[in-house]
Amino acid sequence: MAGCPPMRHGPGMEQTTRPSGGYALFAAAVTLGGSNFLAVRLSNRELDPFWGAGLRFTLAAAIFVIIVLALRLPWPRGKQLVLTIANGLLGISIFYALMYWALVRVTAGTATIVLALVPLVTLLLASAQRLEHLSARAVGGSLLAVVGITWMAIGPGQVTVSLIPLLALLGATVCAGESVIVAKMVSANHPAVTNAVSLATGAATLLTLSALNGEHWALPAQTEVALALVYLVTAGSVGLFALVLLVARRWTASATSYMFVLFPVVTMVFGALLIDEPVTVASTIGALVVMAGVWIGISPGSRRSTTARQMDNTTAVLDPG
Repeated sequence: MAGCPPMRHGPGMEQTTRPSGGYALFAAAVTLGGSNFLAVRLSNRELDPFWGAGLRFTLAAAIFVIIVLALRLPWPRGKQLVLTIANGLLGISIFYALMYWALVRVTAGTATIVLALVPLVTLLLASAQRLEHLSARAVGGSLLAVVGITWMAIGPGQVTVSLIPLLALLGATVCAGESVIVAKMVSANHPAVTNAVSLATGAATLLTLSALNGEHWALPAQTEVALALVYLVTAGSVGLFALVLLVARRWTASATSYMFVLFPVVTMVFGALLIDEPVTVASTIGALVVMAGVWIGISPGSRRSTTARQMDNTTAVLDPG
């Protein structure tokens, strides 16, 4: 990954944006994130869930630590360290704990619908923290994406509603939204540094939960599970989390969070191509509605935060080459 210089300040300089580059990074992150679902399915065939996730993030964190040491990058301190740890707790520790707990009690369709609320929740949280404007366009795009995901998920046995698991999913959604906002706050730091700390924090929590639940700790013996784990550690974690931070550096938190509603669309496509999963008319229509909502939500007019607009004449972000 190319070096990512920190945010610099200078009078008379405007924040630079590269819409095409931002879209390319966003598309790459969505592709990796959506394909992760298939890899996790393979991983869960042999590895217990918390152990599999903890092992994945431990190895990914180790790779980021090696990068930090090799490049002699400075570790975050003070408020930046606190925010980086919070990013790991919110986006990995609590999010994955709540998701794994809920997914043994509700269907994947239910979880998909609830997680489709992430962009709207992120927008509301960012607005409450005075980081973004609550525009009708952004709200409309979020709601349209929710409608599309709901249409994709609805089917016989696909959706179940139970109060406590539903609350867990909503809690995971809030954690995901706030973690994107925190990621935006630390996105000026080098992605390797941020991810080394965040993933290590999340891995420690997940391994602790695994031990408390009495899960079996063992390395995969099946070749396909081992390959899935390698993918999840490298492209699925190192690549994905670096890309997320680079997108967050360019876009608002709410626009970045639209990744969550596109993941199921990518999973559907890869599932059809790689493992011959059927694609229904309903899922195709839903996917098109989702993409329409995402297009509205990440349009150029909604991608810049209030803070960025206020800094137009005083701040420049130097993008990596």
